[in-house]
Amino acid sequence: MDAGRLLARATAAPALVVVAWLAVSLPLLMAGVFRPAPAVALFLPVAALVLWLGLRSRPGNVPGGRSEGPHPGQRWPVWSVFAVTAAFLVLQIVMCSEQIVVRRDPASYVQFATWLAEHGSLPIPLMEGAFGGAHGVLRFDSPAFYQDGGAVVPQFMAGWPLVLAPAGWIGGAHGMLLMAPLLGACCVLSFAGLVARLVGPRWAPAGALLLALTLPMLYVSRNTFSELPAIILLLGGLSLMYDSREDAGDGRDGRVAGLKAFLAGAALGLIVLVRIDGLRDVLPVVAFAGLLIARRRTAGYWTAGGLLLGAGAGVVEGFTMSRPYLSYLRSSLVPLAAIAAAVLVLTVLMAAALRWDRTGTRLRRAGAAVARGRAPGAAAVLTVLVLVGFAVRPLVQTVRRPPATRDDELNVRFIEMVQKIQHLPVDGTRQYSELSLYWVVWYIGVPALLFAAVGAALLVRRLLRGQSPEWLLPFAMVVWTTAQVLVRPGITPDHPWASRRLIGLVIPGVLLFTVFASAWAVRRVRRLGYGPKAARACAVAGVALMLVPVVLTSGGYLVTRTEQGEVAAVDGMCRSLRPGASVVVVEQATADRFLQVVRGMCGLPAARTTGAASRDDVQGVVAGVYRAGRRPVIMASRPDQVAPYGTPRRVLHVVTRQDGRTLTGPPGGTWGLTMDVWTAEPARP
Repeated sequence: MDAGRLLARATAAPALVVVAWLAVSLPLLMAGVFRPAPAVALFLPVAALVLWLGLRSRPGNVPGGRSEGPHPGQRWPVWSVFAVTAAFLVLQIVMCSEQIVVRRDPASYVQFATWLAEHGSLPIPLMEGAFGGAHGVLRFDSPAFYQDGGAVVPQFMAGWPLVLAPAGWIGGAHGMLLMAPLLGACCVLSFAGLVARLVGPRWAPAGALLLALTLPMLYVSRNTFSELPAIILLLGGLSLMYDSREDAGDGRDGRVAGLKAFLAGAALGLIVLVRIDGLRDVLPVVAFAGLLIARRRTAGYWTAGGLLLGAGAGVVEGFTMSRPYLSYLRSSLVPLAAIAAAVLVLTVLMAAALRWDRTGTRLRRAGAAVARGRAPGAAAVLTVLVLVGFAVRPLVQTVRRPPATRDDELNVRFIEMVQKIQHLPVDGTRQYSELSLYWVVWYIGVPALLFAAVGAALLVRRLLRGQSPEWLLPFAMVVWTTAQVLVRPGITPDHPWASRRLIGLVIPGVLLFTVFASAWAVRRVRRLGYGPKAARACAVAGVALMLVPVVLTSGGYLVTRTEQGEVAAVDGMCRSLRPGASVVVVEQATADRFLQVVRGMCGLPAARTTGAASRDDVQGVVAGVYRAGRRPVIMASRPDQVAPYGTPRRVLHVVTRQDGRTLTGPPGGTWGLTMDVWTAEPARP
């Protein structure tokens, strides 16, 4: 196999594997039979078929175009990409965190996946019978786990937990945690594949290295964030769309190219199953498919079919299994649904207008006139001006959001705490969204951002001139999502936490434009009459210039371990809780962190008391547990909180470090983290 085909196949394979797994696991989950035997038995043939269809390629067809591919024997770009990916994987495995105690999203996903791995169905039963029936002073909800309709419903979409669950079958909690480095390495590999296709294979190692060394990429791939499978599906879907176009352009069987377009659409659509806000990111794909249909390209129908099937799967799962989560997001989902409906209607109208001979002819003439006029140059200037607008935004705007829910109030108090630690003016309603462009600068540096601005301006001019059509969909998705994220990040603004919002597409997209501009600059050097050595020196110097600020920000984080020891501590806690126990948590912070841990990882019924519960109320629950034939266990974070019910015993003690929090500068350093759990076993009343 030649180097180009090897790179193309290796970089598209992760997305195809994820597509195959989700296609098999989601129906099993919805049927309540998500178990290892049927899942593996169905996955193997489906994965073989999907990989065969998605990786078929014409001999000699390489990413980046035949003129851009490696010459025979010139395999260094391919092996360099593999080396960067492997080094990244090893580093991240060594530095992987152990977030399994519920404080933020990574642990919530692990607990969601743990329940799926152990039980294979949703929702999570309350198990009220283990407490002697219903008690007015007991609740069963905790952060990321809603009590709804007589059951506990996990907060998030099921896509990422479905991907984590098989690792739990194999390696338990440690197996799930190691999925983050593995999928992070796949993200780096997939990004290199997209760079190879759109810019050229010789630039793929630089793209992989730039992304791998950014702090947000390091951060999300040491923790079980849902951005990881979403990035793989996004980058892999765009690569498959490129491959489909190349196959169609080579005159191959239209069905082969169409099937690749279908798989590309499915990969992009399945982002919604992983992250419901992925619906926003894939809207440009709707318009792109409509444009292909308007131009009488069969790939448009295949793309639309795959996209609707993938996104539809996410929407169905959301409304059937994650409805409380969607209700919580109603204020943002309703406008998003309206925008999606408008895009769909406008796409249908556009396709119909372009396919009508008279209107289509007029529009094509108008497009040709635009391409010959000043519009491409004006659009390039406008692109730079938009970037300047984001740069001056902090001078004219301060973004605030008054709290509207209990979660908002908790965020206000959290932001105030961080402001006090950093000696900033205390205002918990501050969102710091006006600094969003500076967030990007923190992580990739000024040189890379300036190169990206040049690259975006060059690309918009090319596209309006009818050139570089392979860039149309990637450019539209990057610009669409980046603009929305920069305007309204929609996340608690402490870093590195908030950087997860950038790594979904903003940072990969900006780096893609950066590498494109670098390649353009090297070609200009050659056209000016300088030799190959000068061009290579220019390329190396440019990449080094961009790497320096990236490493300056991420250097300390590269060798910093956080969230260690949680798995062993939780295992010890579970062993201390004897079989037949029913756990009652009488303190809020412990209930927030450990209620689902006890229920999922220890396999025991668990409930929390309401704030109004008295000691007599708890004794009533204890009596109910004994009537049910079980042993009551009272749990809290301090011995004095459980002492009224029995002899205190410490069952968990963790002293570790957590990622620091910053609001107005790049993250650096860590904070201490100590967790204790005490239990007592009340005597029979």
